[in-house]
Amino acid sequence: MNAKRLHHILADFPRQRILVVGDVMLDRFLWGKVSRISPEAPVPVVEINRESLFPGGAANVARNLRALGSSVFILGVLGDDNTGEDLRELLDQQGVNTDGLIVDPNRPTTLKTRIVAHGQQVVRFDREKCADLPPQIERKVLENFESRLESVSAVIFEDYAKGLLSQRLLNAMQRLAHQARKVTAADPNSRSRLRYSGLTAVTPNRSEAFAAAGLPHVEPAEDILRDEALLRVGQTLLRMWKPRNLLVTLGEDGMCLFRPDKKPHHIPTVAQEVFDVSGAGDTVIATLVLALAVKADAVDAAEMSNHAAGVVVGKVGTATCSPEELIASFLRNRR
Repeated sequence: MNAKRLHHILADFPRQRILVVGDVMLDRFLWGKVSRISPEAPVPVVEINRESLFPGGAANVARNLRALGSSVFILGVLGDDNTGEDLRELLDQQGVNTDGLIVDPNRPTTLKTRIVAHGQQVVRFDREKCADLPPQIERKVLENFESRLESVSAVIFEDYAKGLLSQRLLNAMQRLAHQARKVTAADPNSRSRLRYSGLTAVTPNRSEAFAAAGLPHVEPAEDILRDEALLRVGQTLLRMWKPRNLLVTLGEDGMCLFRPDKKPHHIPTVAQEVFDVSGAGDTVIATLVLALAVKADAVDAAEMSNHAAGVVVGKVGTATCSPEELIASFLRNRR
């Protein structure tokens, strides 16, 4: 993709309105240093010197969309707790419309706490309740979805296996989005095995793709386009989910784009340094969907996603990529 085409695509991002539906959470980072081992057990003692809070899960996808310039509506479920209030406030501050965040008093807001010392994650502990939504909350989610659908250009389904997306609810939303002819995308989760149907794009990572295809995970081959196990998985998922685009993220091996009746397209990574991969998948789907919403070619959209992922993995913590950083990455990696 040349610079003129990239700038043209990015210029259309602020005109897009995206609806993100899925499991929202709060990412909490405790930063510190290790200077000794505990006398109580052979574990490091981390002296905490600061704390950071970031939107996580589906909320991080919304944050990434805002960083790229689009308008965003978020639809999810919070607990009746301080964590939920903190998450709503963070999203409000970043310009995300939070009217679709519904409070369920019978579950906590999902909270992931990471302790980071000297730039490395030491441990993570989670507070969550992974259970299906009660019928009355599920009805509210669907009502909110229907009320927002006509005003958006694309819908992203974000499954973190926390219980928001049941197959019944997903089927209803997929049907409505198809009828409204919206760009649709999903980031699947290997623990819930939801069935997607005819979406514009699906973005599993390698292990999620193998799990969804029902095939044992195989280590990658040196040449991705000769990786027979991966190619078989890609074709299997194209038959199962019938997406227009299947973008499998491959970590240090980049990405592979599968489309019906086309040869697979491998996109090598452009990441210069990798400090933290948490949230990179959120950046991928946000960038891909925005590019597809403005009718970018699928290969161009995937390449933009690859560059955006390369930017965020070079940062510690869940992070975002700005249009300026995306342009800089393309310029830096021009062939």
